[in-house]
Amino acid sequence: MSEKAVFPFVSIVTPSFNQAEFLERTIQSVLSQDYPNLEYIIIDGGSTDGSVEIIRKYENRLAYWVSEKDKGQTNAINKGFNRAKGEIFAWLNSDDIYEPGAIQAAVEALMSDPSLGFVYGDCNFIDSHDRIIGKFDARQTDLKKLQRGYVHIPQQAFFFRGELWKKVGPLDESIYFAMDYDLWLRLARIAPFRYIPGKVWADFRLHEDAKTITADASCWPEMIQIRRRDGRSKFSVLFLKYQLRKLIAPLINYRRKKMFR
Repeated sequence: MSEKAVFPFVSIVTPSFNQAEFLERTIQSVLSQDYPNLEYIIIDGGSTDGSVEIIRKYENRLAYWVSEKDKGQTNAINKGFNRAKGEIFAWLNSDDIYEPGAIQAAVEALMSDPSLGFVYGDCNFIDSHDRIIGKFDARQTDLKKLQRGYVHIPQQAFFFRGELWKKVGPLDESIYFAMDYDLWLRLARIAPFRYIPGKVWADFRLHEDAKTITADASCWPEMIQIRRRDGRSKFSVLFLKYQLRKLIAPLINYRRKKMFR
């Protein structure tokens, strides 16, 4: 039996648009993993900043890539997953990176308990130069807590079973910022999930042009929109957290500006 036959097939998708400054680091972090049964798919939205030239450097190691105008990040992730053939899926944005051994650790966690629908590990915050500037507050949550806004799941360190994509996909392309939250809710309704503490699986890059930084205020209303779509009241712990977030936004923005000086 070949080595690849022993390991579940893993599909990693990277949605990308004009992130040439960080894209190569992201690609290298995937392709340098010590996992033997992996396909890597890059869906670029028609970048004009040199990203395509970077992707071409690695195209012989990619399962698929394309650079064409799309409808945004959510659409790009859908396109990637709809091509993916793996037993385990994940996506890694084009400015984030995996730590060595991340995929192997995620696979082992999923294989240790066949009932798990998804797993996630620890994640650092890094700056534009890969320097660690903090740690994501990852911890075990559950469906009810997710619905109340206690998320605690770093998307960069999140892996789920590919068979569940057929049940919960595609992502809602009307959601531009909270598509990961929406997916976690869908998955949590049909399967258990687990936080695997201890080892850092990924690094979440914070920089001035990062989508998470520039559009933070848009993510919370989308989370509330998802809650209301599911027939729940607008007024909730999640809504109160959003209101508090708006109140302290000037302090958050000030601290972020200091971070990028």
